[in-house]
Amino acid sequence: MNVSLYIMSEEFQDRAKQYREMGKTAFILGYTGECGKELVKSLSKNKIFNKVVLIGRRKVDLTPDPGPAFEQKVVDFDKLEEYTEAFQGAQVGYCCLGTTKGKAGKRGFIKVDRDYVLKSAEIAKSTGCQHFSVITASTANKDSMLLYVKIKGEVEHSLTQMAFDKLSIFKPAGLLCDRTERRIMEKVALTFMKPWIYFFPTIGSVPTSYVGTAMVIDTVTPGEENPRIYNNAQIHSLCQQNK
Repeated sequence: MNVSLYIMSEEFQDRAKQYREMGKTAFILGYTGECGKELVKSLSKNKIFNKVVLIGRRKVDLTPDPGPAFEQKVVDFDKLEEYTEAFQGAQVGYCCLGTTKGKAGKRGFIKVDRDYVLKSAEIAKSTGCQHFSVITASTANKDSMLLYVKIKGEVEHSLTQMAFDKLSIFKPAGLLCDRTERRIMEKVALTFMKPWIYFFPTIGSVPTSYVGTAMVIDTVTPGEENPRIYNNAQIHSLCQQNK
């Protein structure tokens, strides 16, 4: 299930054209993850930026090639303050960073999903980023006893205190995609959720292509609301309205 990245609404195309003419630069954190890859695809198709900096631990082969506007820069996330140059000149920032406790351990999960996100946002703000977009979770709650839910909630709360000109928070539920990295528990959960997903497609799950495309649609959509918070159903709606 994919949003067409070629056939979008006339309203979206008009907004994208107007935005493109501003000549802005963006950066993406977590561009090798499933949502990050879809964001790169959508930005490559819609070409709303003059330049997109892909910030990561190492350079990777990008297939398909997103085009000459995309540039990879390598940083050490444990020493981000030494890599402020990677963020400079970007008016827009996208954060798709994320790992799991099973893969990184408790400390590693907290470091990636909270500490790296917030440090990146602080540096981006200090170097002129005006619009910051982040993916958290549908259940995010800083007061929760559950680690995953709590960390995502702490990220949301801290970002709202940074006073970005525009902050967009995307809160997807179960992510539907063909993962390169196999997550056994996620696969088991989605198997049991298939009937729920079938009958209630906008509540418990969302394709990663929708998340990436929704971030692009939000970028070019004017409005004074800040922060902009999109729950799972609203991510679906945003994409469907602009097809």
